[in-house]
Amino acid sequence: MTLATLSTSIAQEEALTFIEMAIAQSQADGIFVSLSASETALSRFSENQISQNVRKNTFSLTVTSYFGKRSASASTTELDREAIAQTVKRSEELAKIAPVDPEWVELLPQQTYSDRTPAFDEATASLSPLKKGEIIQQVCSLSKAAGVNGSGTLSFKVALNAIGNSAGLRGCDRTTEADFSFTARVDNGSSWNRCTAWSIDHLPITEMTQKVIDRAIASRNPQTIAPGDYTVIFEPAAFASLLPWVIWNLDARAADEGRSFMSRNDDSGHPIGNKVGEQLFNPIVRVRRSAAHPLLQGGRFFGSGLSNNELDIIKDGIPKTLSYSRYWAKERGKEPTGAMYPIVMTGSDKTVADLIASTERGILVSRAWYVRYVNPRTLEVTGMTRDGTFLIENGKISHPIKNLRFNQCLPEMLNNVVALSQAKRCGGSVVPGCKVEKFRFSSITDSI
Repeated sequence: MTLATLSTSIAQEEALTFIEMAIAQSQADGIFVSLSASETALSRFSENQISQNVRKNTFSLTVTSYFGKRSASASTTELDREAIAQTVKRSEELAKIAPVDPEWVELLPQQTYSDRTPAFDEATASLSPLKKGEIIQQVCSLSKAAGVNGSGTLSFKVALNAIGNSAGLRGCDRTTEADFSFTARVDNGSSWNRCTAWSIDHLPITEMTQKVIDRAIASRNPQTIAPGDYTVIFEPAAFASLLPWVIWNLDARAADEGRSFMSRNDDSGHPIGNKVGEQLFNPIVRVRRSAAHPLLQGGRFFGSGLSNNELDIIKDGIPKTLSYSRYWAKERGKEPTGAMYPIVMTGSDKTVADLIASTERGILVSRAWYVRYVNPRTLEVTGMTRDGTFLIENGKISHPIKNLRFNQCLPEMLNNVVALSQAKRCGGSVVPGCKVEKFRFSSITDSI
């Protein structure tokens, strides 16, 4: 019997050959080509047994052709020369009849990317279904032994991204990612957590599973407390659902046009600039864009071709820059930044347990769920706690409490951060646990 493994079907050299092939066939004034290829394997489990196995191989080559300030794109999922030629031709035909783009910018010239190599783990890329099943079997066994209902996912991804244009731009990266999510439920108690890494060997699956099981058991029979303003200890996974909302809203155009919490307006409400350089948050808040972080080691460029280099976003509580698209950077005489991710927030050497021990009375939040806008202009959001919420009294977890809905202005939250724990990777970000004062809970919810 031969066991199937997971491996990238397109090599980096081959990907760049497809890029060159498309560019060589172009009759347009300019052409931009992007290629993405990935293989993913995902297993779901519920009621302490595997319920689904999915494996998918995807490929897409997208061609954007330019005639003056007109452009259009076409894509193909086929690899042969004829399919690529037809895709180039189709994009050119569409570009000729497309409307003039009022925000047109010239093709990005050749870029110099970091000489580092993004993380690619062969053990993760070649992980067999048998090995994956053994890992899930161990998780389910722990759940059964503890008398809880365990469910979740275990997935692996191998990705390759390549770009090129007729102005000399070229780039190609490949990466791996492993992801484990686990929920434990028992009676009316529940707990959840997730871990992500570029290598399967870096996932603390057994340790996390046991912690989630213990917290689910401890969360049974929650008591009711009154909504209001509380000191809150956020687990890293919970804070990772809130911090990105702030970073996503550090958009230069929205700020300059008066549509952002970063906007500066005159007395009549007319936008007169932005708040870059102002002390908006607690000085311990420091956030960078850092694809090279040891826990991430991601790609070196964005889909647009801009470099995903190191960038200070918030330093000592002061926003240092905003996200500038190429068009808005040109309008404002700035350098384009690319997107503000991956997010890396600096933590400390403390643990979440240390933050709890320093709290006389507060709430421990394991998960922030279903976060949505209330007011995009002020960045007030609403959401709910979930999967284990606890009252803290005299530096210790006192008892579980019923879940609460929050309505919170996130810039105020970052101003009210008073302590941080060690930073961990949560999805595609690296964030610490946080102690936040005066966090506003508006009502009790019936969610578990």
